[in-house]
Amino acid sequence: MPVPVPRQRAIPAAESVQAQGAFSPGGPSGASTDGPTGAASVPRASALTDSTTSLTLLVIEDDPGGLLSVPEMLDAAGKPIRIRTARNLTEAERLLTDDVHCILLDLALPAPGRATDSNDELTTLKHVLRLAPRHAVLALTASGDSERGAEAVRVGAQDYLVREELDGRLLSRAIRYAVERKRSDTAERRLTESRLHAQENARLERGLLPTPLLDGSPLRFAARYRPGRSRALLGGDFYDTVRTPDGTVHAMIGDVCGHGPDEAALGVELRIAWRALTFAGLCGDELLSTLQQVLEHERDNEEIFATLCTVDIAPDGRRAGLCLAGHPSPLIARPGRPAELLPYDNNGPALGLLPHARWPRMQVELGAAWSLMLYTDGLIEGHVGDGRERLGQDGMVDMVRRQLVQGLQGEELLRAAVNEVRELNGGELTDDVAVLLLDRRP
Repeated sequence: MPVPVPRQRAIPAAESVQAQGAFSPGGPSGASTDGPTGAASVPRASALTDSTTSLTLLVIEDDPGGLLSVPEMLDAAGKPIRIRTARNLTEAERLLTDDVHCILLDLALPAPGRATDSNDELTTLKHVLRLAPRHAVLALTASGDSERGAEAVRVGAQDYLVREELDGRLLSRAIRYAVERKRSDTAERRLTESRLHAQENARLERGLLPTPLLDGSPLRFAARYRPGRSRALLGGDFYDTVRTPDGTVHAMIGDVCGHGPDEAALGVELRIAWRALTFAGLCGDELLSTLQQVLEHERDNEEIFATLCTVDIAPDGRRAGLCLAGHPSPLIARPGRPAELLPYDNNGPALGLLPHARWPRMQVELGAAWSLMLYTDGLIEGHVGDGRERLGQDGMVDMVRRQLVQGLQGEELLRAAVNEVRELNGGELTDDVAVLLLDRRP
């Protein structure tokens, strides 16, 4: 079935312009030229390019001065479509520069290196489509070969034209339609590819976020994560919580300097390494020393470092071991007492800064009921108001105290804390934020 002439839906009203004079691509006097071969002028669609750029059509036909002859027309802005002509595909490849917008291909043109009676009548078209994947293509057929024209559109051409019916109005319309359709198809394909890429990234990042392993533990777990990168799900912050067979609950939170995709990948590597080393029985200084070796091997340059806080909570839930590697100390809240920071006097250096560093493990008494909040510095480094003052640890402690008095706990407490920090900052935080909360209720 012949393909109908394209409708005007996406085409400007330049179609009403009347023909002025006549031309054949062989080059009558008065035709504008572009390139080494003769060229003639037909109208351009001003909506398809900016006001200073004309459309360029490349005609590929072995006898361009023969049957192809249409009146010359100008668009509403008076700018002609520039015409380049090529008698074979070798010449066409030389003329196919970036400023060509559309190709008019005679389907009767012999295929390169193939006999004219080849079994595949569209070999030439397929060669042009491979040669010019970003260009709009119009197929030119004879009046009795409309089925071949329709097949050309199925293969990849934007439209086909019948040689005997060709005139300036139809050619102008077809060129503008073909260019616009090609651009629309290209934009749609890129949008689809972008969406698929984003979906794949989202699935990957969700899969890299940790699932706490706390089966058999009475502790309640909640976490909040907000990457600093726009439209990202994963940043340079990382956290994890697991329960080992002896009943000890291990929790950690860390921060790789920076918050790009490379830092996010390194954070995932450190988290997975921490989980594996914890299940292997490492703890405290031995675990952190091994993690530093992992960091040194995996980082891109020697300036990359990571801060880390690890907590191992005894099976009875009343005491814990704390190790800090250049990381803020956790906050603890207990009934009848104001929330406060755990001791941080023995804070060791961040991972990756000092070779052969040591990280002492501090013993901390938790009590019978408590809430322990681990966080990254994104929660405390946001600004307060319009000035340069930052919230800091003291401001964060006061904020959490108010929220606890309001009865907030668990996921609700973390959500309120992150939202208030963002509001105090006057907008989105530029750094990654991770917050982890463990609760023990008798």
